[in-house]
Amino acid sequence: MAKLLATALCMVMTAMTTAKASDLKLIAGGSLAGLFKQLGPQFEQASGHTLSIHFDSTPNIISRINAGTAFDVVVVPADVFRDATAKSHLTDPTDIARVGFGVIVRAGAPKPDVSTSDNFKKALLAASSVASVPASAAGAYITKVYERLGIAEDMKAKTRAQAAPTEIATAVAKGEAELGIFLTNVFNAPGVELAGPFPADLQQQLVFPAAIATGAKEEAAARQLIEFLKAPAAADAIKAAGMIPG
Repeated sequence: MAKLLATALCMVMTAMTTAKASDLKLIAGGSLAGLFKQLGPQFEQASGHTLSIHFDSTPNIISRINAGTAFDVVVVPADVFRDATAKSHLTDPTDIARVGFGVIVRAGAPKPDVSTSDNFKKALLAASSVASVPASAAGAYITKVYERLGIAEDMKAKTRAQAAPTEIATAVAKGEAELGIFLTNVFNAPGVELAGPFPADLQQQLVFPAAIATGAKEEAAARQLIEFLKAPAAADAIKAAGMIPG
């Protein structure tokens, strides 16, 4: 599968306009680290460009952009574009991927029933601790869900804040938190199992658009990356990573 994907992506890049090799500066949402771990090297091999990727949370990404940090392209949560100043530094966005929310437990542990809002609320209140990344776009939505359920104060004491989305599954696998709550694509990790997605009436998909910086030094290479991420072969990798293309 990996060889077929690499071959298909190479064909996509060959069809693109040839450009000199560039050092492309990318800012990406922290929960996309696993996806770019696979697609990043394939883009580099196929295009000849080098990717310098900075993964971060939405608040930090907004601060980074607004501080004038040099970058060429972003693949970030749509919330970034809701900040007027950050949006002014970006061109028209194009959606790359989207993903919903879910709950994990340690592998082999009993799975709580999270199929309805009432059961989801009971499971959260019964849990001793919950790992998440509150300081992020996904974390902000989770907080809104807590508020909607009327358990925001209860969850403050239970929340074990992680520095990055990839650390949530690790915390649960080690027994440092009973549950993990976040975007489901970051739960593809050893030692944990998905208890279930959020109930339908609480579910929401977080969208990740791509956009080129208005002051991009490597605009042509940035366009190549976006075309690469929109190609059918990359869509297969996005699906394999537990996300929905586009």
